[in-house]
Amino acid sequence: MPITAFTRDGTEYVPLFLTAIDAAKCIGCGRCYKVCGRPVMTLRGVTEDGAIVEVSEDDDDDDDDGDIVRKIMVMVDAGACVGCGACNRVCPKDCQTHAAAEA
Repeated sequence: MPITAFTRDGTEYVPLFLTAIDAAKCIGCGRCYKVCGRPVMTLRGVTEDGAIVEVSEDDDDDDDDGDIVRKIMVMVDAGACVGCGACNRVCPKDCQTHAAAEA
């Protein structure tokens, strides 16, 4: 049975938690990151050989070393997700998977 929560006025709802981000679909736009008030996701780089690597804050789109070919969002703390769904609503590529937690 899914875990339920309640709104301020007592209305019951089922929170849908972020469970995965499809790296093949994600364009790294950061919209999900901007609307999330929790430390659930972060930006990472993808190298030519498909490895996911850290991106330093001072990196720009013109990487000097050419190692990073694109950027994506990845989950870093799934347990911090509160199931609000804001990230899913702003994602232009529908690359996230959300599910209810089971009690």
